[in-house]
Amino acid sequence: MTQETITLYEAIGGDDTVKALTRRFYELMDTLPEAARCRAIHPSNLAESEEKLYEYLSGYLGGPSLYIEKRGHPMLRRRHFVAEIGAEERDEWLLCFRRAMDDTIANEKLRDIIWEPVERLAHHMQNKE
Repeated sequence: MTQETITLYEAIGGDDTVKALTRRFYELMDTLPEAARCRAIHPSNLAESEEKLYEYLSGYLGGPSLYIEKRGHPMLRRRHFVAEIGAEERDEWLLCFRRAMDDTIANEKLRDIIWEPVERLAHHMQNKE
C-alpha cells in the first residue's frame, strides 16, 4: 500500500483558497484601523501587491511556482527593504494574515501548520527597530 502525500496547497483547497486568502488579507489591511501602519507602507493600489502575494503563496504552500516563474527568486527581505518594517508594521501584517486565514481556511490544524513559518518569515522581514 502506498501513501499519497498532498501539499498544504491541495489540503487547504488549492487555487481558489489561495486567491480567497490573499484577497481577504488585503481587504483587512485596507480597512482595519489597527493595520494602518502596515497599510501605509504599501502602494495606494493594492492590486499588484495582492497578485505578488498570491503568486508567492501558491508556490510556498506547494502549488505552482508562479512567483518564481514570473519574477525569479523571491529574495523577500531584499525586495522589502524599500519599506521600513518595524515591530508595529510586522505585527499588523501578522494580524491581517491570521484573520485572513481564519476567514478562508476551514481546518484549524492546517492554519496552525501554516502560521508558524509565516510568523517566522514576518519577523525575518523586519528591517528597523
